[in-house]
Amino acid sequence: MINVFDELFVLEISTNHWGSVERGLEIIDQHAKVVNRNGVRAAIKLQVRDVQNFIHPDHWSTGNDASDISMLPKRERYIEKTKRTQLDHAGYQVLVDSIKRNGIEPIATAFDEQSVDTCLSLGITIIKVASADFHDFNLLEKIAETRLPVIASTGGCTESQIDDGVDFFTAKNIPLALNHCVSLYPTEDSDLQLNQIDYLKKRYPDLTIGFSSHEYHDWQSSMYISFAKGARLWERHIDIPYSNGFEQKAVTPYCSLPYQIDTWFKAYHHAKLMCGSDRNRRRVISPEESQYLKSLHRGIYFSRDIGAGELLNTGDFFVAIPCQYELGQIPSGGLDDRKYRAAMKLSKGQPVTKDCLTHVL
Repeated sequence: MINVFDELFVLEISTNHWGSVERGLEIIDQHAKVVNRNGVRAAIKLQVRDVQNFIHPDHWSTGNDASDISMLPKRERYIEKTKRTQLDHAGYQVLVDSIKRNGIEPIATAFDEQSVDTCLSLGITIIKVASADFHDFNLLEKIAETRLPVIASTGGCTESQIDDGVDFFTAKNIPLALNHCVSLYPTEDSDLQLNQIDYLKKRYPDLTIGFSSHEYHDWQSSMYISFAKGARLWERHIDIPYSNGFEQKAVTPYCSLPYQIDTWFKAYHHAKLMCGSDRNRRRVISPEESQYLKSLHRGIYFSRDIGAGELLNTGDFFVAIPCQYELGQIPSGGLDDRKYRAAMKLSKGQPVTKDCLTHVL
């Protein structure tokens, strides 16, 4: 059975399209080129909300009509940005079609029950559950009805909340992957908590474990570490620079530009190269390595002149480099505990080969 999550990169557009289909298409186009150039498995993720019903009527009009909402408290900023960045179904469909044309998986975070239906109608292939919703079983029930694979971020979830979510989807036989995630935007290196990958892999050994990152210092270090720890699913927010006409003027620190995603992908390839073969079995030793080690082996030599038929003892041998395998010389440790006689006349310093010896019965 194919693991749909294995070594999948999720590129999160979020609301960085700002309600503009044209900007959304440009984000997709620029990042799709990086994906295809690096030959990775990737998905581009949208956020889908039934905005008219997602916001309570009493909070629809907040009085925050300023052009810049960045200084608002978090809750009010979330409400305002949700309103100002909404897309209609036709707009989402244009973006999904573009994602598919670029050979990339279209996936989405559904934030409400109606949006789950929207995801189905758009042809979404994987549904993402945000950290804040992994214990919202009204929403999870609706998502499970789709039978689509699910990626869930664990963010600030408690252990019991994660257990409950895993048990829920497992009982319904829904393919599930978990992302380690710290819900701080951006996340400092000191807050990344990458050892949680070990924790999640040990607690949920049958699930693909990934890393959803909001860091901003570099695009290599956490890839090396997370890959080595066994993460096989990664997620980052993506964006492109802003031109005139958008409220947002600069890319937020936790969002990645195309050249940074390129660095991230190359770090993945490098990490994979460095980590090498299957972690569940002994690696295959190359002929070059075997030959090199043989050049360091000691061989067994005769320590005196010996007549044909003489009974030999341990004092008749010594070991030294090199071991002359090309002559059939026996390496140090290669004689068993049986008694031997000289099969022929032998000279001091001569390499010991099997032809030189006969076993004493």
